[in-house]
Amino acid sequence: MHCPFCRHPDSRVVDSRTTDDGCSIRRRRQCPDCSRRFTTVETASLMVIKRSGVTEPFSRNKVISGVRKACQGRPVTEDALAQLGQRVEEAVRATGSAELSTHDVGLAILGPLKDLDLVAYLRFASVYQAFDSLEDFEAAVAELRAGAPGPAPAEDCEGSATDAGGRGGDTPGVPAPAVAAD
Repeated sequence: MHCPFCRHPDSRVVDSRTTDDGCSIRRRRQCPDCSRRFTTVETASLMVIKRSGVTEPFSRNKVISGVRKACQGRPVTEDALAQLGQRVEEAVRATGSAELSTHDVGLAILGPLKDLDLVAYLRFASVYQAFDSLEDFEAAVAELRAGAPGPAPAEDCEGSATDAGGRGGDTPGVPAPAVAAD
């Protein structure tokens, strides 16, 4: 590591600490030539291979931006998006691979997004999994209903878990379809 002050080609590590997110290391260094101290931050590079074959560094901001589009108009906070981005980054780094495909990143997004908001999950999945018919949506909804119950309905929302007749749906947390009067 070159000293940023005198450009000496060597330095001595005085202190090392992991950062708050645990994904990088902060090192305090001292130049043996001019004795000045400076800080470096080291991170392991994680590359994403796009469908075109181009590789680019993994970007948590890019994940959040893509998920934000799926969450548009949904009651999802920026803080929740930031937490989702962190969960996705931790999941892809936990694979131990230095290079991942966009497909792998998409799979890592689907799990936390499903926990965050089911409508946003369906929106993201419809693009990511290239839904091309109504049957694809119906299969995804059926899979969601067959799986674990979604988040509990909000207490202050009107008609949150019951239909107009006061009956609940077959699946907890999912409203029953409205019945039209003849």
